[in-house]
Amino acid sequence: MNRNDILWKAALEDLFDDFLKFFYRDAEQIFDLEKGFEYLDKELEQLFPPEQNQYAPRYVDKLVKVFTQNGKEEWILIHVEVQGYTDQDFAKRMFQYYYRILDRYDKPITAFAIFADTTKKFHPRFYEREYLGTKVHYSYNTYKILDQDEAALEASNNPFALAVLSAKLVLTSKKQEDQQLFDQAYALAKRLLIKQMPKYKIRQVMNFLRYYLHFENKEMFTKFEQEISNLTDKSITMGIEEFLLDRAEKIGIEKGIEKGIETGIEKGIEKGIEKGKQQEAIAIARELKKEGLAIEFIAKITKLPVNEIEKI
Repeated sequence: MNRNDILWKAALEDLFDDFLKFFYRDAEQIFDLEKGFEYLDKELEQLFPPEQNQYAPRYVDKLVKVFTQNGKEEWILIHVEVQGYTDQDFAKRMFQYYYRILDRYDKPITAFAIFADTTKKFHPRFYEREYLGTKVHYSYNTYKILDQDEAALEASNNPFALAVLSAKLVLTSKKQEDQQLFDQAYALAKRLLIKQMPKYKIRQVMNFLRYYLHFENKEMFTKFEQEISNLTDKSITMGIEEFLLDRAEKIGIEKGIEKGIETGIEKGIEKGIEKGKQQEAIAIARELKKEGLAIEFIAKITKLPVNEIEKI
């Protein structure tokens, strides 16, 4: 379980209407946003079962059923992948997604690759293959976070744009001292609060910013939490345990041991351990310990012995 993957999944699900408006200026004319969206996570996993394929879908791959306003097609499919590291087979994997999704649903498909990595030259835009007169060329929408104009993102009132800006702040802060990152993130949080957007959207973007940050000194995260709490009211911000629990209730139960915290994960852990997946529980405990959560709390939700968690 990767924290950034959880946050991107949360952003895509909570801000998907903003995602569409960010990439399509006439989104409200193209899509029937009032009908909502259907996230086909289970169906996507069935197309790429982990035990059979090295290209198994990771946590942030999304396949979304979206209704259209006009035209012959009542609904289409949007495939989104957030890529956080370089992968030479990435374009091939995107093509594999495409033809398997097409074979399964036979519906129009548009795909997005959001590159959230730190390698400037990594930006695969298409997959191409040719042999003896037979040729395949598959291209998809791409978006490289490192290449984006920070001023343009900051000027936007689109919540997804502010999430992207938060991610870029972290991606470009690798060589900065903790205090520099703290100051920039705090300034961004203050600017976020005066944006003309619904309060619940501000809350979602604020949580994305807060938990996407990576400080070398863990005490800086606690300090940042305190400063943000002083800056906002309780309707805007929440603590890390409450935030992860909120994500569990929304996405944790379906994936159980791979997703969520407490409510969602308790059910998933119980089933997972019964199937001999204790290593997954250990992986979750390791991530929670990195977040600085109490060992007793980790033991409660993972069902692992305290002494085993202390050894991690």
